[in-house]
Formats: sequence, C-alpha cells, structure tokens
Amino acid sequence: MAEQQEQRQDAAAPNPDDALGYEHARDALLDVVRQLENGGTSLEESLALWERGEQLAKVCQRWLDGARARLDAALAAEEGPGAGGE
Repeated sequence: MAEQQEQRQDAAAPNPDDALGYEHARDALLDVVRQLENGGTSLEESLALWERGEQLAKVCQRWLDGARARLDAALAAEEGPGAGGE
C-alpha cells in the first residue's frame, strides 16, 4: 500500500523535464544515446541512462505532437469556409 501511495505522489509531482524545450531535450537524448553506444558503463548505470532516454524521448514526442496539432489547425483554418473560391 505504501508503494501505491509513493507512485501516486510521484505522478502528482511536477516533472522538471516538462520545462525543457524541444532542442534541449533532443540534445540531451543524443548525449544519452552516445553514452549508451560507447559502453563502458555498469548495468545499473546503463539502466539509468535508458530510463533517462525514455523520459527525454517522451518530452520530444510531446513537442512534436504539439507542433503537428498547430500545423493541422493552421491548415484547417486556411481551408475553412470561403478559402476555396471554387
């Protein structure tokens, strides 16, 4: 039961990665990938790097999803009533 409470508290806590911009998160993710590719880390360090990479990938995906939504909205506004002229 204490584990469930801890998980709920973690989920409710603000994620510092949410403040990262796309470019910063992407660059940090590339750094994590380079470290994993170079090897030489312990299993525990590798797992921590992988977890960090997953977090950063989610931040990047949220940015890309938001950009796609903005583009779709802009395109839909252009194609709105009266825009066709045909």
